[in-house]
Amino acid sequence: MPYPKPHTVAELTEQVLDGVHGPDPKDTTVTSAFWLYHTTRLAGSEVTYHNHYLLLRVGEGFGACSFEAGELSPDFCEKASGFTLDTLLHSESAPVRIAALDAYLSRVRPHREAGEAEPVALPTGAPEVRARARDAAIAGLLDLAPGARVALIGVVNPLIEAIRDRGGVCLPCDFNLHTTQWGEPVSDDMTEVLEQADAVVATGMTLGNGTFDLILEHCRRHDVPLVVYAQTGSAVARAFLSSGVTALSAETFPFSQFSADTTVLYRYRSDDSGTKLEEAS
Repeated sequence: MPYPKPHTVAELTEQVLDGVHGPDPKDTTVTSAFWLYHTTRLAGSEVTYHNHYLLLRVGEGFGACSFEAGELSPDFCEKASGFTLDTLLHSESAPVRIAALDAYLSRVRPHREAGEAEPVALPTGAPEVRARARDAAIAGLLDLAPGARVALIGVVNPLIEAIRDRGGVCLPCDFNLHTTQWGEPVSDDMTEVLEQADAVVATGMTLGNGTFDLILEHCRRHDVPLVVYAQTGSAVARAFLSSGVTALSAETFPFSQFSADTTVLYRYRSDDSGTKLEEAS
């Protein structure tokens, strides 16, 4: 029997704790915990991306959450292996809660076993080649009329290019970047870009910093398509398909930037994702 669609991350967490999605998280134990700090600068760019990740392994699955510098210490991992997921789902730390929630949902329903997921192979190659292929696959989830305005919450420069290639006008928003690769201003006011947007593309980072629920509610209220591109929190975002999320690009660990070999991302579309966007006025 299908589970009731959650409207917030907190509601989804309560469902998991109540056993709605599968086994009691009290019976699910973390086998490995990772704290990762990763930087990257693509060829030809002056932008260096700084990424922090918490990853929790539960059996054959991984859960992940991005977080801001200083928000979580590496010391967390010292004792995290052996914790049960119900304990971590009650943590005071939002990244810990999201990583635990993602680990649980990834274990009970892996992306590779989801019949509705479309696997997309990212080619072997340099980071620039793989990033462009990944971001073209993400932009391919958008059904844009010419000139449609796309709020990009969490800036990745190749994704800006991919949105433009599909005829969209990108409205970039990021808390850490001030300009795009081409010198264009990046807003730090999410509300500002959401109010202008005909469609929204948001990163899984929004789960860790607490803005996901706000974006979700805005898109539901205004009937705006929402595409989530998620490395971290991908199984969490999947739970909101047809409940505010229109489409999802989901990656599993190790993420595309951690490998030069062929890897797979999984694309999902909700039942109502075929609606065309009106041309921007």
